[in-house]
Amino acid sequence: MEKYMLQVAAIVFALFSTIAFAQPVDFLPPQQRALLNMDKPWPKNHFLALGYHDVEDDVADERYLSVRTSALNDQMAWLFDNGYTAISVQQILDAHNGGKPLPNKAVLLSFDDGYSSFYTRVYPLLKAYNWPALWAPVGAWLDTPADQLVDFGGLPTERKRFANWEMVRALKDSPLVNIGAHTWDSHYGALGNPQGSKKPTIANRLYDPKLKAYESEAAFHDRVEADVLKITQKITEVTDKSPIAWVWPYGAASGTTLSVLRKHGYDMAFTLQTGLANVEDLSSIPRILISGNPSIDAFARQVTRFEEQESARVMHVDLDYVYDSDPEQQRKNIDALIQRVYDMKASHVFLQAYADPQGDGTVKELYFPNRWLPMRADLFNFVSWQLHTRADVKIYAWMPVLAFDLDKQIPRVQSWSAKGVSSEQAQYQRLSPWNPVARQQITEIYEDLAGHAAFHGILFHDDALLSDFEDAGSDALAAYKAAGFGNDIASIRRNPKQLQAWSRYKSQFLIDFTKDLTQAVRDIRGPQVKTARNIYAMPILEPKSEQWFAQNLNDFMQTYNWTAVMAMPLMEEVPLKQSNAWLKKLVKTSLAQQGAQNKVLFELQTLDWRKNGGHLPIPSSQLAEWMYQLQMNGARHFGYYPDDFLSNQPDLKTIRPAFSSYWYPNYE
Repeated sequence: MEKYMLQVAAIVFALFSTIAFAQPVDFLPPQQRALLNMDKPWPKNHFLALGYHDVEDDVADERYLSVRTSALNDQMAWLFDNGYTAISVQQILDAHNGGKPLPNKAVLLSFDDGYSSFYTRVYPLLKAYNWPALWAPVGAWLDTPADQLVDFGGLPTERKRFANWEMVRALKDSPLVNIGAHTWDSHYGALGNPQGSKKPTIANRLYDPKLKAYESEAAFHDRVEADVLKITQKITEVTDKSPIAWVWPYGAASGTTLSVLRKHGYDMAFTLQTGLANVEDLSSIPRILISGNPSIDAFARQVTRFEEQESARVMHVDLDYVYDSDPEQQRKNIDALIQRVYDMKASHVFLQAYADPQGDGTVKELYFPNRWLPMRADLFNFVSWQLHTRADVKIYAWMPVLAFDLDKQIPRVQSWSAKGVSSEQAQYQRLSPWNPVARQQITEIYEDLAGHAAFHGILFHDDALLSDFEDAGSDALAAYKAAGFGNDIASIRRNPKQLQAWSRYKSQFLIDFTKDLTQAVRDIRGPQVKTARNIYAMPILEPKSEQWFAQNLNDFMQTYNWTAVMAMPLMEEVPLKQSNAWLKKLVKTSLAQQGAQNKVLFELQTLDWRKNGGHLPIPSSQLAEWMYQLQMNGARHFGYYPDDFLSNQPDLKTIRPAFSSYWYPNYE
């Protein structure tokens, strides 16, 4: 015991020495400290949506995500006592259309699936409190005959647990109840890839093992339209009102399905993302899922926790490490990756969706079916789903923007020099973003990714750059002339003001292209898809270097959900002894802009890519030191690349106390 206590004391002293003595911390009296978000008034016209399911008087059956009636009553009382105001679907829609704004701390109660308990237990509570709610049933479950079991996503369930259409009809005129839709019969999982993953059917193209093919986009569209049409017609018939609120089963959204919903008159769609909803955007409304019959303390923590943004911890993973021609070994690799991500307590994984086994940056194969490049393996769909469902992380599909090895007739970025124009590029072989064929085929690759996998976001790779000598191709020159720069790069470069304006033009042009790619993905995958983009360190540390990269931190922050700063000192030829000072400067400079702390994350390197580095692993202790350095200088969000989970590089036990507070202190 004495030895154990001495170890604990040593750990505490080491941390205290690192934080307290290495860098003085100014103490602010409580009255001078910034308020937590939970202590501030909510932004105007924002609201919190809570998602409930069944309500039972006795034991809360978690197969149906039940809460006890007494617990629901306690939760409603807590909301009332703590200043929350219950609002209706119509109030949200009125505020959206410019009518009366929502009250502060507005909360919407919603109840999914169509349980009879809404009629027998919830509605009496709503009347007692005079609180409105949204009730969204699954049509086929309510349509099940009284003498049959309900097929509850594969679980045979007694019929009386679910409401009937007479109960719906009885509530149709109540000012406290809005009847929404939760699909007709698409609240279940079905085969979504060759490896056997079950995915929400209303939001994903399914896989046919007999044909060894995915459902086409047209077939998927027709299938979901038939479902939407049937539930819409039934609710309209029973209530004399067309439903306007859609609740996604499992919270899984689809852009294709959303377009169908809009066609049939739905004004709002509810997911299971976290956070406050904004009446300005009703296409992807977040909701907090209330499950596990929480205690009132746990409920209060759940309701208030969303108001503080959680720190992001990102593992950047190459699928090239996962892929193996031996299916059994590949499966073992996948399991090892999932276990490592779970053990590391990462929040996000930036997952490679393309193949680059040679490491030259030119993408010749992809890890998903597509129209334009060979598929090395149908791997991204399965690994992304497994990581999300088994390791509880958000997945960003890591994709190139320009570095695709498409048909040789498609123009590449050309570099100008006094000797002439050349396609030889110092960094990546890139397609010209000004060429319409290149843009179309790249867009179609992104569409194919969205159609064949579920993910939370897109990470645009660092190949989206242009030097101050690029692009000198004919399509680019024509665009420069049309934009008022002329088509002579030599003349542009001789004029400092024109050179600066030309650099800004190219930077914005690349941003606009990534916006188009984002929209193409969201049209298929849904508006909930987030974005991130890599940015080099030099455009941040040396603003004039925007000319050398066509990248701008302020523009990135205004465009993407995350700006992923490549905080890689050795890649920038910074001596190791100066790396901490360099990181400090990079963090301070990056976070100097308003709002940067919540929109900028820093990516460290785990390999030494310098010529004399030989791609050798950087010591895990050094990586941990860099992580502490980022945090001491104010960085809230960070990660590292790459993670070699097969070789335990970086060493898990060494870095995870620095990577995630879950593991600090580490007594193992």
